[in-house]
Amino acid sequence: MCEIFGFSASDDFYSNDYLKTFYSHSDKHPHGWGLACVSKNSAIIEKESLQASKSHYLRGRLSQPIIEKIALAHIRYATIGNVEYRNCHPYTGKDNFGRTWTLIHNGTIFDYSPLDSYLKKQDGDTDSERIFLYILDKINLAQREKKAKLSFEERFEIIDSIVKNMAKGNKLNLLLTDGNYLYAHTNCKNTLHYLEKSGITIFSTQPLSDEDWHNVPFGQLIAYKKGTLAAQGTNHGHEYIENEEQLKLLYQIFSNL
Repeated sequence: MCEIFGFSASDDFYSNDYLKTFYSHSDKHPHGWGLACVSKNSAIIEKESLQASKSHYLRGRLSQPIIEKIALAHIRYATIGNVEYRNCHPYTGKDNFGRTWTLIHNGTIFDYSPLDSYLKKQDGDTDSERIFLYILDKINLAQREKKAKLSFEERFEIIDSIVKNMAKGNKLNLLLTDGNYLYAHTNCKNTLHYLEKSGITIFSTQPLSDEDWHNVPFGQLIAYKKGTLAAQGTNHGHEYIENEEQLKLLYQIFSNL
């Protein structure tokens, strides 16, 4: 599987130390890396289908300060989708009112039929890109029906409903941002952690320091703004537990990449 990282901060946050530790895990996740530096109306995406620790570009990037209020990072272990640039996270795009959305995902969608129609629409091959396109379409549909931008509460309700339904039978660890809020979800125990500091909340698949990290609340969507918890969603209880049949399927898929 992959590893994900992100943070929400009230002020510009120097993240290089955490990012360097995060990307050092790429020896076990060698199939690509990505970074999104996010502002209210844009996301600057940098990524390569290359092991992070072998990337000269990333080494140079991390030698310069990365100071943001919201950022996402990803290292990929390919399960669904070939090892190539278009299958590297993050995924980003604008909704029909110009709001920029960005997503990273750790997991596998084994069965969720609403994503099937995106197989021919996506640029790459990953289930993660399909998740992103589906969320963006649901946001756009609701805005067309309202004929106006959605409030945060309306956006949160849509995403909460999506993750509640999609989590059943699937591993759905994700970080998603709309430029103002950072949404997080896990349904696999002990696979997503968070660290709260003064005005900052950091998320990571694995703890990245000796500080006081905790497990992200299990089985419900949460959202942060400026480092502070803003909303908690439905406690859906759809726990993902790996089984032998799914592991065999992943092995067969990976052997064909």
